Amino acid sequence: MKRLPDSELEVMQAIWSCEPPVSRAEIDHILKDHYPIAPTTLLTLLTRLAEKGFIKIEKVGRNARYIPLIKQDVYLAKQSKRFFDQLCKSNLSVFANALCQSGLTKEDIATLRELLDEDHL
Repeated sequence: MKRLPDSELEVMQAIWSCEPPVSRAEIDHILKDHYPIAPTTLLTLLTRLAEKGFIKIEKVGRNARYIPLIKQDVYLAKQSKRFFDQLCKSNLSVFANALCQSGLTKEDIATLRELLDEDHL
């Protein structure tokens, strides 16, 4: 599974945050404050996501509803693995160092430690 461009990922995150099926108006409402986008651009991105197999477009009269076909956790897992393999060369030390240098707070690192200790990761 290829990495989505930022604009398509923003749209997918909006879709994932809703109960499917999702209307264009719902997506636009979610995006309007932090990622404003023209209606025609949004429709183009939705079409691209459908062509890539990330969503299904369901026509309801003159309107369309959008249904995610890829779950957010599945996408995140695949992209995390890709990052680990390609950028870190599957080296856990390189990955851990990058993670620590990424600006995680001490609380974030403590949470990771707890998840590892509890065998949740």
